[in-house]
Amino acid sequence: MLYRKIRALFLFSKLDQTDKKRILFLERCFQTKIYDPGNYLRALRHRSKLVDHAWGSTESYERLEFLGDSVLDLIVTEIVFDRFPEDNEGFMTQLRSKLVKGDALAGYSLQMGLPQYVEIGERAKGQGIEYSTSILGDIFEALIGALYHDRGYRVTRTFIQRVIDEYLNIQELASIEDNYKSILMEYAQARRMRIPTYRVVAEHGPAHNRTFEIEVHIGEMHVGRGSGRSKKLAEQNAARNAYDSIRQKEIATRP
Repeated sequence: MLYRKIRALFLFSKLDQTDKKRILFLERCFQTKIYDPGNYLRALRHRSKLVDHAWGSTESYERLEFLGDSVLDLIVTEIVFDRFPEDNEGFMTQLRSKLVKGDALAGYSLQMGLPQYVEIGERAKGQGIEYSTSILGDIFEALIGALYHDRGYRVTRTFIQRVIDEYLNIQELASIEDNYKSILMEYAQARRMRIPTYRVVAEHGPAHNRTFEIEVHIGEMHVGRGSGRSKKLAEQNAARNAYDSIRQKEIATRP
């Protein structure tokens, strides 16, 4: 342990002032000592930065994201399993999905204040990459990978549990049904309507920060439209709008 602390001080002393600020910021977020700053800096580095230094592909967040995705999934599964001992597999699967989906992870990153510490290449600056929902979600996973690799499972679980407790009301989230595609499907099937279908009708914005417009149809009838930073989110928003619209019309026509 003493060796790791001495090595950590040595590695930290070699960093420039900007990177030192990044590491000190992360230590405050994680509430623990960082021993291997290199991985954390990679976790905050967008691929656009690699060109500036002719770095290899492993020097951005993407490799650590691969590790963090699996670690996050396991820890959140364990948290849900422990906190909801009376609920079944279907419930736990849906709740885990809510906690680890891209929008949720991006929300954690924003709450932590990560965007100002994301490292962007010179040519990509000013495009808002550091505020992209998909990028912030990926970077959060990469940081989880770095923390797990550096400090192990227990420290990583403590951090994730604190994030969930600080930024979410997990009991309230568990009670919210947000899979509107399933809701709309069940509604249509119960009334012997045709299966809802989804179609991309427009795309806006640069490739790294795309917004999709999607329409949902039941048979030949256009029933809703929604937008989102991913096709899945846009489909959910379209389904929600469609369901709300159909229900309002149904209520309005009741005697």
